[in-house]
Amino acid sequence: MSDWKSAYSRLKFAEPAEGVLEVVLSNPGRLNAADATMHRELAYVWRDIDAEAEISAVLVRGEGGVFSAGGDFAMIEEMIRDYETLVRVWKEARDLVYNILNCSKPVVAAIEGPAVGAGLAVALLSDISVAGKKARILDGHTRLGVAAGDHSAIIWPLLIGLNKSKYYLLLNESMSGEEAERLGLVSLCVDDQAVYAKALELAQRLTQGSATAIRWTKYALNNWLRLAGPTFDASLALEFLGFMGPDAREGLESLKEKRNPKFSKKSPL
Repeated sequence: MSDWKSAYSRLKFAEPAEGVLEVVLSNPGRLNAADATMHRELAYVWRDIDAEAEISAVLVRGEGGVFSAGGDFAMIEEMIRDYETLVRVWKEARDLVYNILNCSKPVVAAIEGPAVGAGLAVALLSDISVAGKKARILDGHTRLGVAAGDHSAIIWPLLIGLNKSKYYLLLNESMSGEEAERLGLVSLCVDDQAVYAKALELAQRLTQGSATAIRWTKYALNNWLRLAGPTFDASLALEFLGFMGPDAREGLESLKEKRNPKFSKKSPL
C-alpha cells in the first residue's frame, strides 16, 4: 500500500488479512473521543481508502476495546466560541457521512464499549456492524443541547423506524448491543470478547467475493440513504445552528461538571 497512511495521527492502520485494511480510532486516555484531528481524519480517510487498489474491505474499530466516546469537549468549546471553526467542523461532519457512503470498499465495524457522536456515525454507516452485547450506543446530541444531526436523521428511521428513532433520539436513551440488534440498528450482536474476530471474519469473506458485485450492490443500496440526503442536510444545519445558542453552552458545562443540565424551557421557534 502507498504511504498516505503516514499523514494520519489519530487513526492507526494495520493489515490483519490480505486485502483487509484495519482502521483504528486512537485517542489514548480519552476513550477515543473525536478531537479536532480525529474528526477531520474520519471525514477524509475514506477518499484515500477508495483510491487504494490493494484494499478490498475495511475493518474499523476503536483502540483498547472502546469504539469512541464522541466529540471532544475542547473541540466543542472552540466550535461554540469561534464561527470559522464551527463552519469547518460542519463541513467535516457533512463530508464524513457522504464520504463513507460513497466509498466503494465495503466497511465492517467492530463496536465495543461506548459508541457515541461522530464515532457512532462511522459505526452505523458501515455496511456491516458487529456489536458486543455490552456495547453502549448513544447518539448524545440532545443531551448536549443541539439537534441530532451528524448521522441519525439519515439512517436511524430506515433501520429501526421513525417512532423508535424519536424515542431514542429525543430522550437521549442509550441502548446495549443486544437491544441494537433486536431493533435492527446493527447487523449482528456477539459476545464482547468475540467482536473483533467476527468482524475480521466478515471482512475476509468480503475480500473473497466479486469486488464488482459487492461494490455495485453497496452503491445501489446506499441510494436509500442518498434519498434521505436533504433530511440529513437539514438536521446537520440545525445541529450547528444550535451550537450558537445558550443550550449548547449549558449542555457542555453540565457534562463537564457531571450534573443535570438546566436548559431553557422556551424555544425561539
